[in-house]
Amino acid sequence: MDQPQDAVDRSGKLTRPRCHGDFFLADLLGFALKADATSMEVPIFSLSTRPDLAIEQWTSQDGKRRITVTPSVLGRATQHDKDVLIYATSQLTAAADLQLPDAKYRTVRFAAYDFFKTTGRGASGADYRALKLSLRRLQGTTVTTNISTGGIQIDEGFGLIDGWRTVASEKRPAMVTAVEITLSIWLFNAIQSFEVFTLHKDYFRLRRPLERRLYELARKHCGRQPAALIGLELLRQKTGSKATLNEFRRMVREVMIADSLPEYRLLLAQNDTVTMYTKDHRKMTRAVTKLSELQTSWFRPPSRGESS
Repeated sequence: MDQPQDAVDRSGKLTRPRCHGDFFLADLLGFALKADATSMEVPIFSLSTRPDLAIEQWTSQDGKRRITVTPSVLGRATQHDKDVLIYATSQLTAAADLQLPDAKYRTVRFAAYDFFKTTGRGASGADYRALKLSLRRLQGTTVTTNISTGGIQIDEGFGLIDGWRTVASEKRPAMVTAVEITLSIWLFNAIQSFEVFTLHKDYFRLRRPLERRLYELARKHCGRQPAALIGLELLRQKTGSKATLNEFRRMVREVMIADSLPEYRLLLAQNDTVTMYTKDHRKMTRAVTKLSELQTSWFRPPSRGESS
């Protein structure tokens, strides 16, 4: 990455350079939160709040898709570290919608304060240090996969980000003002192909990593549908949880009772089937009405002249 020019003004705020370099400046307002479809489906990020040094391996049920996530000495990138990628993905997707010319670059520069504000974090020294640690884990965590994004299959190892840089005011060197990251080609291809899902604005209010994963999976599996079914063991695998099935059952039931997920609710049945369904009463009513109409047509007795 080239050295940033005119990155901060005298007040310490990020400024847009008069001439762009080879980067995208993430300074858009009013954008929707977006996440790439693959990371919502596959357990790439650790749910642990402690350094996770275990290698995560996942294979789809049909055996055709696989992914291996290898941590660095700092541990695997966490579900909260993913906030950096969600922020960049959201900004780049909005820029692509607006057809901004700098949306073609996979190096993204943004103001640390804007990131903190969007993700509901503070702006203390501890928050700045945590952000730097997140960047280090993101670069150090490597992915090996045959899952294609944007119609391109990359069967090789790569970091979740290719590189990062922070910029600080000379007067306050401990306080990061601007952040610059280079996204992996794998993620960038997904963004460019709009292989993304919109997240609810309250996503960042979910503090527990498991709640975030359950929401992501509900959002991905339900899509435009009002509900989706999944077995508890398969759900445990997709979340990336290391808990025993009994413990995972307890945690899912806890989330179900708390009803803490935006947009969706969970229903855990006695046969260990989990139903993820929308909180949108109108969408659910339309689905039930459509099902009722279909059932009525199935069992409607033949009219005169129709063969039975």
